[in-house]
Amino acid sequence: MTSTQPQVNPKVFSVVWFGQLVSIIGSGLTTFALGVWVFEQTGSALLFALIMLFRTLPGLLISPLAGVLVDRWDRRLVMLLHDIVALLAIVGLLLMVALGQLAFWHIYLATTVLSLLMAFQQPAFLASITLLVPREQYVRANSMLQIALGAEHMLSPVLAGMLLPLIRLEGILVLDVVTFLFSTITLLLVRFPRLAESAEGAASRGALGQEIFHAWRYLAQRHGLMGLMLFLALVNFLFGFFVVLVGPMVLSFTTEQVLGVATSIAGSGMLVSSVILGVWGGPKRLMHGVYGGVLLFGIALMVAGTQASVVLISAGGFLVLFSLPILNGCVQALLQRKVVADMQGRVFATGRILAQTSAPIAYLCAGLLADGVFVPLLVAGGPLADTVGRVIGTGPGRGIGLMFLIIGGLTVGAVLLGYLYAPLRRLEEDLPDAAVPAATDAGPLPDPALANLSVSSVSSGSS
Repeated sequence: MTSTQPQVNPKVFSVVWFGQLVSIIGSGLTTFALGVWVFEQTGSALLFALIMLFRTLPGLLISPLAGVLVDRWDRRLVMLLHDIVALLAIVGLLLMVALGQLAFWHIYLATTVLSLLMAFQQPAFLASITLLVPREQYVRANSMLQIALGAEHMLSPVLAGMLLPLIRLEGILVLDVVTFLFSTITLLLVRFPRLAESAEGAASRGALGQEIFHAWRYLAQRHGLMGLMLFLALVNFLFGFFVVLVGPMVLSFTTEQVLGVATSIAGSGMLVSSVILGVWGGPKRLMHGVYGGVLLFGIALMVAGTQASVVLISAGGFLVLFSLPILNGCVQALLQRKVVADMQGRVFATGRILAQTSAPIAYLCAGLLADGVFVPLLVAGGPLADTVGRVIGTGPGRGIGLMFLIIGGLTVGAVLLGYLYAPLRRLEEDLPDAAVPAATDAGPLPDPALANLSVSSVSSGSS
């Protein structure tokens, strides 16, 4: 396919990114506050885990359909629709709290709606990078996305922990509404380039079912990409245990304020790593970043599980989240380089369902295994209290600590398995890069005041 470099506009990307950053922090406040509310009401790790299950599973189930529609529609409008409907969902929760009628099913329903919306927003945002950012800056652009997530993990928990006693759950929800309004305004101020159709994209057009099937076939015919998705599925399954159980483990022996501080310390690892990745530009061999990120995650998980210590859990969490931008930035840059631009929506969505379906399974398994198996093993006088308990301790949270030690070891083993699979190890050499997308004018530039929000690492340097 012959094409020309699109009229990229990193300033537009930076404006959109900043709006999403603010919104992500607001959503992080809500996620933390709802999780604390559920756990304090019930003390159940399983009911706590169900929030993550409903936040993930519905979106995964509709990902193939969402990806096809993202490729057909304007990607900016998809993101705009996400923000508006998500805002309405949070308003619904706020109304229930104000009336004193908030129930578990309201939370699960709202998180289901947000999950469905994310199935459209995520591939639209990732695919927009190829339109707005030069190819040599893909890793840096993806590092900015990781900075946004890192800010959520670092700022949202400590802010929520401080604000919950002062403004309660309803105040947190009001802040989330305001942040969604801000991100909506930033999307209204910009325009994305109109993507010209590639020959490969045109050949895949047809009925919805046909286009969904073509995305699956696209990955299946490229063994390295399919291997990457399956490798990530295993990693996401293991990571899912950490996501669900670190909160209950800390809350089992300390307060929500301490959890907020510990979670923020852990989240700072993601922010620090994202900034380093943005300045560095990532490794020349992106697969080295993938393997290295997962290896660090496994080691860090074992550190977090060693003792019932806020210091050790915070340090382990810091390293766990430090590993994520390296892994995610390299994976996303690989996909953006290897997949043609006008098929990225459906291929990214199909890859998401392959790579992330394991996460909600882990959320459910984590709660069941923690409550029913591992926690009883290491209570005082439990079956392992006089053996394993002599090493890692007994009492609140120690069963979950044992789970972290086991899962960390399995993660290190997963890296070895991934490296032994040659199509994955040689993905960059064996699969040629996709042609640079052709695009028409992006429309008017954003307001100059907003354009100054551009981050220099996106528009300079090389990877």
